[in-house]
Amino acid sequence: MAGRFRSPSSAAKNMIVTNTPASDLAVTNLAFCSRSDLQSFAVPGTSLFLANVGSFVLSLAPHENIRDGYIALNAIQRRDARVSTGEPISVCRFIPPENFNLAILTLELEFVKKGKSEQVDAILLAKQLRKRFIDQVMTAGQRVSFEYHGTNYIFTVNQAVVEDQEKSSGIERGMISNDTYIIFEASNASGIKILNQREAASSNIFRHKEFNLQSLGIGGISAEFAEIFRRAFASRVFPPHVTNKLGIKHVKGILLYGPPGTGKTLMARQIGKMLNGKEPKIVNGPEVLSKFVGETEKNVRDLFADAEQDQRTRGDESDLHVIIFDEIDAICKSRGSTRDGTGVHDSIVNQLLTKIDGVESLNNVLLIGMTNRKDLLDEALLRPGRLEVQVEISLPDETGRLQILQIHTNKMKESSFLAPDVNLQELAARTKNYSGAELEGVVKSAVSFALNRQLSMDDLTKPVDEENIKVTMNDFLNALLEVIPAFGASTDDLERRRLNGMVECGNRHKHIYQRAMLLVEQVKVSKDSPLVACLLEGPSGSGKTALAATVGIDSDFPYVKIISAESMIGLHESTKCAQIIKVFEDAYKSPLSIIILDDVERLLEYVPIGPRFSNLISQTLLALLKRLPPKGKKLMVIGTTSEVGFLESLGICDAFAVTYHVPTLKTDDAKKVLEQLNVFAKEDVDSAAEALNDMPIKKLYMLIEMAAQGEQGGAAEAIYSGKEKINIAHFYNCLQDVVRY
Repeated sequence: MAGRFRSPSSAAKNMIVTNTPASDLAVTNLAFCSRSDLQSFAVPGTSLFLANVGSFVLSLAPHENIRDGYIALNAIQRRDARVSTGEPISVCRFIPPENFNLAILTLELEFVKKGKSEQVDAILLAKQLRKRFIDQVMTAGQRVSFEYHGTNYIFTVNQAVVEDQEKSSGIERGMISNDTYIIFEASNASGIKILNQREAASSNIFRHKEFNLQSLGIGGISAEFAEIFRRAFASRVFPPHVTNKLGIKHVKGILLYGPPGTGKTLMARQIGKMLNGKEPKIVNGPEVLSKFVGETEKNVRDLFADAEQDQRTRGDESDLHVIIFDEIDAICKSRGSTRDGTGVHDSIVNQLLTKIDGVESLNNVLLIGMTNRKDLLDEALLRPGRLEVQVEISLPDETGRLQILQIHTNKMKESSFLAPDVNLQELAARTKNYSGAELEGVVKSAVSFALNRQLSMDDLTKPVDEENIKVTMNDFLNALLEVIPAFGASTDDLERRRLNGMVECGNRHKHIYQRAMLLVEQVKVSKDSPLVACLLEGPSGSGKTALAATVGIDSDFPYVKIISAESMIGLHESTKCAQIIKVFEDAYKSPLSIIILDDVERLLEYVPIGPRFSNLISQTLLALLKRLPPKGKKLMVIGTTSEVGFLESLGICDAFAVTYHVPTLKTDDAKKVLEQLNVFAKEDVDSAAEALNDMPIKKLYMLIEMAAQGEQGGAAEAIYSGKEKINIAHFYNCLQDVVRY
C-alpha cells in the first residue's frame, strides 16, 4: 500500500540472530542491537530506528547485552523471518514514505497458550495497542505477541490500510499513529470474546483482503480512489457514536465522470463488491424510464424502498445500501432542458433529489452515479448533500497504463503464453492517451495476432498446439497500429499536411521552427504557462501548415489535433462552433495537448468582399484562446493565416502571445531546397534558384513536379530515382505557367 521500502543509500548488512535479552522485552515487538549498530538504522529527521528484517519492518532499540554485529529477535519474529539463533540474516535500514500512517488496522486475536477463554474490551484494547506500538510499522500477514492484563496474546495483521493510496507497491503496510482505527477479529475456536465490537464490526465497511485495487482488476486510478475513500468512506469506517459526536452526516452520493472507457463503471461495480453491506443495485439510466404516467417516479422510489425499511427497523445498525446509476445523464438532465412535453425528466430529478436529501433523508444510502457528460446534469444534483463527491476519472498516466496492462496480461503470463520479449514498460510509454478500455483492446488485438499464427485457413479443424501460443512484442506493436486512441494525436492527418516532408530551407525558417519548439518546451515544464498560443502568418503556400504539423509531430505530445475548414464543409456555423469546442474539451482531458487552427480566416468564413465573416465562430475562438485549461492540463495552440491584417482588425491576433512571419524563399533558400531534392544538374542549380527567388515553398514543389514530367511526360520516375535531371529550358517554360502570388 505504500511507496518505496528501501533507501537508495541503505546497504544491507549481515547480522547474527540471537535471543531477546529479557522475557518482558519479547512482547514489545522490538528488535535489539548494540548502540553502535543502531545508528545504521536511523531514519533521517526523526528519532526512529527502522529495519527491513525478512518480509517485515521492525523498530530497533539498543541493549547493552547485545554485541556488535548481532540482532536480537523474539521467537515469533524468528519464525516469521525463517531463521534460527546463531544464523546470519540480511538487515537494512527502512525509510518510510510520506503519508505512511495507517488509517485502518484489522487484527485477528489468539492466545499464546491455547485452551483459554476470556472476554476482551475492544475499545480499551485498541487504546492500549495504539499507545504501546505507536510509530511501529505493521505489514499484512505479520504476527506480533503482546501482554494485556497479565495474559499473553498474539495478533495477526489481516488488513493494513494507509491514509494515502497514491503510491501503491502491492504490499499492505503502514505505521501506527494515534489516529489509526483498529478493528479486532477472533474465531470461535480461539476462546476470545470481543466486547464493544458491534459498532466497530458494523463500521468496517470493506470486505477483508479485497482492498488491493489491482486484485480487483482496477488499474491507474489509485489517486482517484484515495480521494473517494477520504470523502465518502472515511466517516463510515468509524462507529456511529463517533460521527454523532462530530455532528456530521455521511456522504450520500458520488459522481464519477470523465471520458469513455476510463473505468468509471468498473470502479463503481468493484466499490459495490468491496463494501460490507447489501448487494449493490445497479441501474442503467434509460432502464428507469417508463411510458406509463407515474411509473418512472415509482421506479426511482422502489430503488430506495429497502434502505428506508432497513433504517426504520434497525436505525444506526442498518447495513449500507449502494445504488449504482450508470449513464445517469440519461435521466437527470437539467430541468427545463428537455422539450418532450411530458415533464418526465424533470419529475425524475425531483424524485431523486427528494430521496437523497429530502425531509426524511436516508443515512444508510450511498448513490454512485457515472456519466461522460457532467455538463448535462441538473446543478441541484451536484450540490453538497447530494452527489457532492465528484471525481474525474481521466485518462491514465504512464504508471496507470502499466498497471492496466499488467492486469490484462497477468493470466497469460502465469500460463507462459506471454513471450519474454514483451516489455510492458515500453508499451505503457507508447500508449499515451489510451483509455483503460482501449488498452484492453490492444491486448485483445495482440492475442488475436498470436492465435492467428496457429490457425490454418485451409483446415480450420486442425488441432491447435497450445504450447506454441506466444504473444510477442511484435504482436503488441501491430495492435497499436490497429487500436487508435480516441484522444490521441492525429498522426496521419499531420503527415498529410507535409506531404513533401521537411527540408532545410534557410535560417529564417529554421529560426521559426526552433522558437516554436522552445514554446513547446515552455508548455511542458513551466508552471505559469498552462496555455501558450502562437500564430504563423505569411503568404499562401509559404509552408505555415507544414511547419505547424512538424512542431505537432516533434512535440511528442499525446494529443495533437488539427481544426481546418476542409473538415467542416457544408456545416452550419453553430455546428462548426460545437466541433471546435469539442476539440478543445477533448484536449483538456490530456495532460499535454496541441491544437492547430489551420487557415484561421477560412474557419471564420472570411470573404474580402464586404468583408464578411462569421461573428459566432470569431467570438468562440476568442473565448477558447483566452480560456485557461483545467488544473494540471497544458495546451499549446498554433494558428496559421494568410490574412493577418484581417485577424488584427478582429482582435484575434491579440489572443496569440507570439506571431511569427513565415517568409517566401529567397535565392539562397531555394538553392538549399534544390540541392536536397537533387533534381537539377550541378551547373543548373544556381540559375534555377535565381529564378525561384521570392517563391513560396509550396509553389516550388508544384513547379518541380511539373518540370519533372518532361516535355513528353513519363520522365518523373527517372528524375526522382537520380537517373536523369530536369531540363533547365523545360523548367523555365513551366515557370511561365506558375502564378507566383
